[in-house]
Amino acid sequence: MAVLHQAAAQAAAGRTYTNPVFAGQFPDPFVLKHRGRYYAFGTTGRGRTADGRIFTLLTSANLVDWQPAGGALTPPAGAEGADFWAPEVVYHQGTFYMYYSMGGGAIAATVGHRLHVATSQTPQGPYRQVAVLDVPGSQFTIDAHPYLDADGKWYLFYARDFTDSDDGYRPGTGLVVDRLLDMTRLAGRSRTVMRARHDWTVFEKNRTMPLYGNRTFAEWHTLEGPFVRRHGGKYYCFYSGANFLTPRYGVDYCVASTIMGPYSDAGAEKGPRVLHAVPGHVRGPGHHSHVLGPDGKTEYLVYHAWDPGMKERQLCIDKLAWTAQGPRCLGPTYTPQPQP
Repeated sequence: MAVLHQAAAQAAAGRTYTNPVFAGQFPDPFVLKHRGRYYAFGTTGRGRTADGRIFTLLTSANLVDWQPAGGALTPPAGAEGADFWAPEVVYHQGTFYMYYSMGGGAIAATVGHRLHVATSQTPQGPYRQVAVLDVPGSQFTIDAHPYLDADGKWYLFYARDFTDSDDGYRPGTGLVVDRLLDMTRLAGRSRTVMRARHDWTVFEKNRTMPLYGNRTFAEWHTLEGPFVRRHGGKYYCFYSGANFLTPRYGVDYCVASTIMGPYSDAGAEKGPRVLHAVPGHVRGPGHHSHVLGPDGKTEYLVYHAWDPGMKERQLCIDKLAWTAQGPRCLGPTYTPQPQP
């Protein structure tokens, strides 16, 4: 028996994967590991899966071989024509909570986007919407990321709109954090984590925004997709920046000593340090999540990147390393890599 186990281990060690690990459309991937199995949730926008649900669902035993499992969210009443973006799922006291944004029509619609919560008793769903997380003063609130701190308290990081240019910051989406009173209620005492202040994060210049009365902004910037990790006693808030269609899009981070900040992105002036495009090979890597590999130790970034024809954002994985210069993804890779 020992010989058989050794042979199996040696065979597994020789296996490789090549990105993408799922070649279909799978933007904004989030992966939940629950009881040794992986569940990946991806944005569907206004689309529906074959079973009429929202958010594409995949399952895997190893982060590489993924099987389609239908859709995750039952469409809420009155949501016809709405966009659904960036689902994330956590497990708390016997219930799975899904956080996502929903808004009317396209990004320029005057309805805006708001954060919502759905629940399920199983990781694959179906999830049913149970609450709206209102953020007063914001018409565009997306990319919710729930985080359980070491003290047992839950926090919610998300991206929201800022239209001012106070203190040298740029108009656009920035990152904030708030306490969760429970899994479906915000404390309403949010703090700014990070706002745009570097040239590389511009989404579009001279952008007219119907959401703000057709106001035109000389520059509109994007920070989005927050994901938090505690490492070495500090809090690292990873995020994606810039226009997802451009080669500038990638993942950077800011860091703080306490979860509510203040956060610093010192060193991010020239572009994304964690994950960035590879000219001629990988375009638009980002909007990621973090997950441990099957060994329970190795940390992976799960992210999307464009196919060569820029028709689909596809599911990719690569290792994360904590270096003396800060966290760095060992990618994006496009050649065979050792399988997790």
